[in-house]
Amino acid sequence: MTRSVFIATAEPFSGKSMVVLGVLNRLLGNAERIGYFKPIINHAPALQRDVHIETVLRYFDLPISYEATYAYTRDEALKLAEEKNTDELIDTIIRKYKRLEEEYEFIIVEGSDFVGSGVAFEFGTNVAFAKNLNAPAIVVVSGAGKSASQVVNAVITTLNSFQEEDVQVLAAVANKVDPALVDDVRAMLPSPEKSQTIFAVIPEVRELKNPTMQEVFQAVGGQLLFGEDLLSQQVDLSVVGAMQIPNFLPRLRDNTLIVTPGDRADIIIGALQANISLNYPKVSGIVLTGGFTPDESILKLIEGLQTVVPIISVDKGTFQTANEVGDIQSRITPGNTKKIELAISTFEKYMDLPALDERIITFHSEGLTPRMFQYQLVERAKQQKRHIVLPEGNDDRILTAAARLIQQEIVDLTILGDPTQVAAAYNRLGIQVDLERLRIVNPTESPYFEDYVETFYELRKTKNVNHDMARDMMTDVSYFGTMMVYKGHADGMVSGAVHTTQHTIRPALQFVKTKPGFSVVSSVFFMCLPERVAVFGDCAVNPNPNAEQLAEIAIASADTSLNFGIEPRIAMLSYSSGSSGQGEEVEKVRKATELVKARRPDLKVEGPIQYDAAVDPVVGQQKMPNSIVAGQASVLIFPDLNTGNNTYKAVQRETGALAIGPVLQGLNKPVNDLSRGCTVADIFNTVVITAIQSQE
Repeated sequence: MTRSVFIATAEPFSGKSMVVLGVLNRLLGNAERIGYFKPIINHAPALQRDVHIETVLRYFDLPISYEATYAYTRDEALKLAEEKNTDELIDTIIRKYKRLEEEYEFIIVEGSDFVGSGVAFEFGTNVAFAKNLNAPAIVVVSGAGKSASQVVNAVITTLNSFQEEDVQVLAAVANKVDPALVDDVRAMLPSPEKSQTIFAVIPEVRELKNPTMQEVFQAVGGQLLFGEDLLSQQVDLSVVGAMQIPNFLPRLRDNTLIVTPGDRADIIIGALQANISLNYPKVSGIVLTGGFTPDESILKLIEGLQTVVPIISVDKGTFQTANEVGDIQSRITPGNTKKIELAISTFEKYMDLPALDERIITFHSEGLTPRMFQYQLVERAKQQKRHIVLPEGNDDRILTAAARLIQQEIVDLTILGDPTQVAAAYNRLGIQVDLERLRIVNPTESPYFEDYVETFYELRKTKNVNHDMARDMMTDVSYFGTMMVYKGHADGMVSGAVHTTQHTIRPALQFVKTKPGFSVVSSVFFMCLPERVAVFGDCAVNPNPNAEQLAEIAIASADTSLNFGIEPRIAMLSYSSGSSGQGEEVEKVRKATELVKARRPDLKVEGPIQYDAAVDPVVGQQKMPNSIVAGQASVLIFPDLNTGNNTYKAVQRETGALAIGPVLQGLNKPVNDLSRGCTVADIFNTVVITAIQSQE
């Protein structure tokens, strides 16, 4: 069985890191313990840590020390080769690899970067490493600046070099290919039927190629005057500001970097004004050349602006600086989550994933780690793309999450709000999003508005709602968004970043209503603990459910658990376990447990039971030795909202667990609530959950 894969290239800047990220992301959706190893790194860690190792470890949160991920620096490896000690080189690499192999189910091995001298040596050692580690390879070739035939020749040559040394090549990736040549390259490569190798052709993606302002700052040096918090902004174009303002402004495009002498106050002020204007594209940053800094009055003016792009001052001339910017080779860095996610989504878009799965993902872990859970959620949402409405288009977190969801093509989205204001907010946030793919609707201007008013009136006229009241209610984004779901114009709704839980749920209770057999709407949190995923309910909706309602919450939570791939073992929590305790609250839980057993004899349920006995195998065995749930509960049902809400927050804070939710259950169509303190990741995950719920 394949337990490793060696990802290699034959040239620098091929985009190998994209393939590493894509394969790792795919594997982490199927296995619990994935290792990562890069035999040769470019620099001694004391001087400079490897950017890609840092990116991999931090983004995927791999529990591997930096020191365990490599064997030699480039200089050390070259010295051993010059001394004819290649056997020692390979032996050490095998030894370090085998240590990782003892701890991990699968290991990604990344070849060297080909930066500097010794290219022939590097290529030969990469082939030798793959052969000695008995690892099949994925080879990556750059198509940048090459014709279609040159790309194909490079792919075949690299492929043959590995195969001649009896290294199996699982896939060959032609990356950064001119988009106009993609079809030609595909047509010239061997067909899958004639080859044991998967071929992928990935076009050049501008957003991955172009540098960030942080990379510009590192390349040109100098002094950062303003905009440290916006150094992650991307640069898609650089222009020299050497003309008058009327001639300069028309040259601006989205994400422009302006290189101009530091004494050109007119260009500086014009660029900053253009950046905040709705009539001009966003400016990424400004580099001031010649060692000039703006006058004190200009600096004071800039300091008073609400948004200031990064402004860098350098001593070098304009021409030299512009050339240095043009020579930047952008890297995917640990803090650039947007670029990492774009790299992964690009890889998944152009790679034959089922074929890759068949070749390398030949196992499935019995456990379910948080990373696996999140990965599988996204994959499920993508399988049947749904349409979700986000009513709170005036919140930056909502807009940021929406851009990520659209970029990864997980769902279709409608945002409620003023289209001009939403576009301005994206411009202010420095987020690029295709507004044609993101539907922005002002409720009162929607062609459905009058129909929604009439529908709401018909549904609520027996509750003394007249047409004027219905019209007023439909101007409320929560009511409008819920009506979209009710009418089938959206599959689900996520709200609550700005509005209260009651404001989010009330419209759903009024006309979406509960499913047959359910009398209450309840909620669960998916608690992504370090080693497992548990379901906590109800922690957000029902203050003090009675025994019947508690039983209903338990059954609904078990069904939710099953729907999301978690085997339900239900613990009905109380302050005592088994028959040891007495009192009204314990009796409520005891009765609820019996109701669950009577209504759903297929479910594993225990109660009343204390939290420690429910989740700790040792305590569970001591307190309830004959229980099939004690010590291994996956669904924990709290007796009241006070207990549930405080417990989930305590667990979240003390363990660092990710809490996804609250996820509402019991409604005919999915409407989910957010906490007003939610993060962008919370919104992202809740939308994904809502999309999956709507697939039922």
